[in-house]
Amino acid sequence: MTKEIWFDMDGTIADLYGKSDWLERLRAFDPSPYAEATPLVNMSRLARLLHRAQKLGYSVGVISWLSFESNASYDEAVEAAKREWLRRHLPSVNWNEIHITAYGVPKHSIGRGILFDDNDKIRAQWGDGAHEPTEIFKVLASL
Repeated sequence: MTKEIWFDMDGTIADLYGKSDWLERLRAFDPSPYAEATPLVNMSRLARLLHRAQKLGYSVGVISWLSFESNASYDEAVEAAKREWLRRHLPSVNWNEIHITAYGVPKHSIGRGILFDDNDKIRAQWGDGAHEPTEIFKVLASL
């Protein structure tokens, strides 16, 4: 198996959908819901497990989509908000790769190995190694 670990952000480690007005704000080209998202998992524990995985030779990365609502300046703002969210909530993690890509780009065309994603279709496309967010700690602890 490829020694790569990938994370989706929205709905997997970041609670983008936790505020009732998130969709209206995104449709209005407001990137703030990405910055305001609260963590969905214990970030200290996640960071420790990612450091351990990297010591075991795994690369760790993020594959996250931009908003469905899109234009060049909004895409830049969304990417900046997502990168800042990662810096703020997982400051000790030195990501090997971060891909903030257009909405709908097949994630399996970017990475291999282990993927944590809340989307059933994305996990099915990824195949072996794809896991629901509820499995993050179990899978990482088993490495």
